[in-house]
Amino acid sequence: MERNSIRIKGARTNNLKNIDLEIPRNKLVVITGLSGSGKSSLAFDTIYAEGQRRYVESLSSYARQFVGLMNKPEVDLIEGLSPAISIDQRTAGNNPRSTVGTITEIYDYFRLLYARCGQPNCPHCQIKLKKEAEEKKKIKNIRGRKVNSSKIERFFVCPTCGYRRAEFEPRDFSFNSGHGACPACSGLGTKLEIDSELVFNQNLSILEGAIKPLSYSNLSGSSLLAELNDLATRHNFSLRSAIKDLRPEEKNLILKGDSQFIGLLKNLENKYNETKSSFVKSEIEKVMRVSLCPACQGKRLQPEMLAVKIANYSIFDITNVSIKKLIGILNSWLADGTSFNGQTEIVEPIVREIIKNLELLTNVGLDYLTLSRNAATLSGGEAQRIRLASQVGSTLSGVLYILDEPSIGLHQRDNDKLIATLKGLRDNGNTVIVVEHDAAMMLAADWLIDIGPGAGDYGGQVLFAGVPAEIKNCRESITGAYLAGKKEIKTPKRYRSGNGKALKIIGATEHNLKNIDVEIPLGKLVAITGVSGSGKSTLMNDILANTLNRKFYRAKVEPGAYQEILGLENIDKVIDIDQSPIGRTPRSNPATYTGLFTYIRDLFAELPEARVKGLSAGHFSFNVPGGRCENCAGDGAIKVEMQFLSDVYLTCDVCGGKKFKQNVLEVLYQGKNIFEVLEMTVAEAKEFFKNHSAISQKLNILDEVGLGYIKLGQSATTFSGGEAQRIKLATELSRRATGKTLYILDEPTTGLHFADIDKLLKVLNMLVDQGNTVLIIEHNLEVIKSVDWIIDLGPGGGEAGGKLLAAGTPREVAKVPASITGQYLKKELN
Repeated sequence: MERNSIRIKGARTNNLKNIDLEIPRNKLVVITGLSGSGKSSLAFDTIYAEGQRRYVESLSSYARQFVGLMNKPEVDLIEGLSPAISIDQRTAGNNPRSTVGTITEIYDYFRLLYARCGQPNCPHCQIKLKKEAEEKKKIKNIRGRKVNSSKIERFFVCPTCGYRRAEFEPRDFSFNSGHGACPACSGLGTKLEIDSELVFNQNLSILEGAIKPLSYSNLSGSSLLAELNDLATRHNFSLRSAIKDLRPEEKNLILKGDSQFIGLLKNLENKYNETKSSFVKSEIEKVMRVSLCPACQGKRLQPEMLAVKIANYSIFDITNVSIKKLIGILNSWLADGTSFNGQTEIVEPIVREIIKNLELLTNVGLDYLTLSRNAATLSGGEAQRIRLASQVGSTLSGVLYILDEPSIGLHQRDNDKLIATLKGLRDNGNTVIVVEHDAAMMLAADWLIDIGPGAGDYGGQVLFAGVPAEIKNCRESITGAYLAGKKEIKTPKRYRSGNGKALKIIGATEHNLKNIDVEIPLGKLVAITGVSGSGKSTLMNDILANTLNRKFYRAKVEPGAYQEILGLENIDKVIDIDQSPIGRTPRSNPATYTGLFTYIRDLFAELPEARVKGLSAGHFSFNVPGGRCENCAGDGAIKVEMQFLSDVYLTCDVCGGKKFKQNVLEVLYQGKNIFEVLEMTVAEAKEFFKNHSAISQKLNILDEVGLGYIKLGQSATTFSGGEAQRIKLATELSRRATGKTLYILDEPTTGLHFADIDKLLKVLNMLVDQGNTVLIIEHNLEVIKSVDWIIDLGPGGGEAGGKLLAAGTPREVAKVPASITGQYLKKELN
């Protein structure tokens, strides 16, 4: 069987328990299990890491220095590996110049299309340009002479105003090239501008430093202060008054000036553009916001390029419609045959190639996106499915593909298309391994692997490996119990009535929202649902969250378009709990993030032995000099850089990997030193600190959210997204509840197993029972059926969405025929 399978022996990466496993090749294989059970350790840190490492090691030493080499996984043997490609959930990057069109390279085809057969129009008169009549005469005059024909430029001319330009080239339609980019914004489509609402500290006067970007310096004696003094004298107001006490017209004079003073906004803008100090720039950026470029209105290109049309569409217009609508437009162009300026034979293959690539994106549930969509705004799931579509289009075979939860962000309606796409990848002669919790994906697989039985140190074993239908008979598998219906997430018998108050969003029109009014009842667990691209994130994040973050925290975000939001007085803060890491470095851990470490360090510092040694709480921290081992700077390991191999980490020979100096480690609390305490799991520490109320309270909550298995000092970089989110939730639960907090969670079930979802729901319900409101975006029917209130948007994605289809309890929404979510919910409730 070796030739037909990937054979793994003795895998010990992270929490894997020396497992042996055979995975059939050229099959769709799903790896599932609890959050933190070891799925990613097997798929990414073992199988992919070894496949990638072997490929890179086959390169020359010269080539290897340009490629990051992955560490050799802890495994005795892996046989039958193919070249491996990982398609994970990382976002498409933060480059503001990247769009869906550029990262898929579909925009390159459009640039060629518009250069070859676009109809140029005068950017001033908006009438068609004509080819210059002199062209034939010039060619006639030079006939018989030896000339290089490529130097004969063809020009277009406006018969009305005389505007004249050479023929267009593909580079002219690139907003990343100086040939086509709008000069005002350099092709970004946006500009940074001073936000008048962020400039002042309202409680201070100008003389006390109310101008935030200039608060670092003393205005005394500056030319700006002299101008402001003159302004105040001319208009009879005082610079000694707090900003909040000035009349609106007086504030406006300071900001925008008069005939003798250019105004503070213009003054700061000039200072930002002229200064060479990065510090001054960073201070001014704190009060700036991103807005549409006034010159191109966000279209990124020069007017000459935007005036080139095919069937009345400029290149911006055609890339600014949804992919679904775009396919229809392109097919109509092919059927019509008159849209291509007499060059149908040349451009027809280009258009067919564009349609083929767009259909691949449609098949992975992305038909609501536009090609002009900024890549930085894509979710990890959307970026992953774009890369998946690109791989399907490449028609490679003999490759090992490893994907991390590709169903994230997908409505049940679109999941079937995704499964068909993955099967198509398999049918091309590839092995497709998917880390996934979606029940439909598991049952559609050719081979299912369940890792468990628990998480962390309690996981890392193979509970089941075989055809999906047989897992229901595996007694050890929690996954099998849920799939067989022996375990389930129970539907609540009754829904909360809330506190009688609500947030009301009136006239929401951002992106594809169709001027909708939405009421969010407070004191309830509320879900916003709908197919991908229906407007859920626009409503919750762009409009509501941005408005609240601006109100409570003066955040530099621009809320989406709406008329008004009523009921803001009914909440006192908003907290966004996502699945981003609790820290970016290995030094961050649950103890530091939750505040536990402060209590533990204080406890050790109060011990008699610590006092005798003169040790303070700071000495029990590995993040600052004092008590930490300085040989390894508190890391416990020393990095050895290998020039053409991956770096090697060796246990520090001074502290033996214990991070602290010997005199600090000699201080014991109930027989344990600070390092041994950090090595405890939450469950162990809960028992150890049971007589210390402040520490015990935080540990109890971590245990209640299902994190009893994690270590107090476990590196933040080792946690899955689901684990990181539950650590954040536990931190919030341990704080004193105000009863007026709005918690916002975008797809909180990402990365969570059925059993983990059950735990998550208990935590969310605890927050609501304290009087708070929890608002989530969700596709998982197990969660949707368990909430108190549903707001369902649709019916489709992109332009086909943005309408309020239903609002009510899950049972009420299930009765609405127009709601696709409701129809799936009806089956779940029945």
